[in-house]
Amino acid sequence: MSDAVPVFGPGLPQVRRVAVDRPWHWLAAGWNDLRQALPTSLVYGIVLVILSYALTTALFVFDLFYLILPITGGFMMLAPLLAVGLYDVSRRLAAGERVRLFGVLTAWRRNALPIGAMGALLLILHLFWIRLAMLLYTLFFTSGTSTLPDLLENMLFSPQSLPFLIVGTALGGVLALAVFAISAVSIPMMLDRDSGLFIAVATSVAVVRVNARPMALWAALIVAFTGFGLVPFFLGLAVVLPLIGHATWHAYKEMVV
Repeated sequence: MSDAVPVFGPGLPQVRRVAVDRPWHWLAAGWNDLRQALPTSLVYGIVLVILSYALTTALFVFDLFYLILPITGGFMMLAPLLAVGLYDVSRRLAAGERVRLFGVLTAWRRNALPIGAMGALLLILHLFWIRLAMLLYTLFFTSGTSTLPDLLENMLFSPQSLPFLIVGTALGGVLALAVFAISAVSIPMMLDRDSGLFIAVATSVAVVRVNARPMALWAALIVAFTGFGLVPFFLGLAVVLPLIGHATWHAYKEMVV
């Protein structure tokens, strides 16, 4: 089913080449972890949903509603960091350890400095995406966005809507691909092996390069599941995020040796 590819020197991580259908198996394994640690996983997911509601409310209160779309669109850039506790749940289950909510919420302390540096990098990329989206909006639309209907009118019904969506999707896709490449397995690896930032990121990029087809399917599944989770006013994220988080752990364990 798989074979190891020596992408680094002796003593450093190797990457396994896996079959294109493996993402479905990762989801099945993630679902099994979700069932085994159901209370902890759901509480973790519900906390993230509450934070999403709080952020959305704050944007409306401070008349920053026009940031909802770019922030939501860039949500998956920060998702690998937000899921660090879920990786720890799967790690504990595999090791036969007891899963405790406090331990899961503080899992980042196992390798705090590299995980924190990765979080800072993802946050910078997310902020860059928001600024880029705002710049594109300014370039394509001359009318203001004083109200939410104004924003929707410009985005959906103006002559510039289609070119704006095409350019925005293309640029966002390039940035999302870069973020996916550096974060696909890097944070689970830092949590599991106490790896440094550069080795973990390089390994993640190698995983995506060596397993281009299965990772393309995995990325598409993440987007699809997250999209379904966002549609019912973020409620679906309470289940979707734990599922993807647990599945990501199994993807890492299968592809990195």
